Amino acid sequence: MKFTNTITIDRSATAVFAYLANLENLPQWNYALAETQQLTPGPPSVGTRYRQTRTIPSHAVESLEIIELVPNQKLTVEGTLSGLPATLTYTLDATGDATTLTNSVDLRPPRPLNLVAPIAAGRIKSAVAANLNALKQLLEQS
Repeated sequence: MKFTNTITIDRSATAVFAYLANLENLPQWNYALAETQQLTPGPPSVGTRYRQTRTIPSHAVESLEIIELVPNQKLTVEGTLSGLPATLTYTLDATGDATTLTNSVDLRPPRPLNLVAPIAAGRIKSAVAANLNALKQLLEQS
């Protein structure tokens, strides 16, 4: 189940990337998360691992790991989201003082859920779009 959302944020790619790459900021713009905690020391880089607490759609503890990090251009995270293996990629394109942020999501439901996955995809894509809009509002206010 793959989908993509794109949004333009009136901030530099440097500012957007710095905020985005610190995954501990996730609960500030993702309404479904209560906490994201970095488990490995040092600044975010490939191999940095996180544990997060999800409250929606149900309480769950999830793990994330940065698998690709190109400063000010691309961040890819792999882990579990609501119990589903997932890869999330954030690609940033600078346009003057603004940044176009494209978020690609690849959720891999187990076979028994493949039939209902297309129905859920629309809801999940809408929720991710709402979160990206919250990120935009947060970054444009600072």
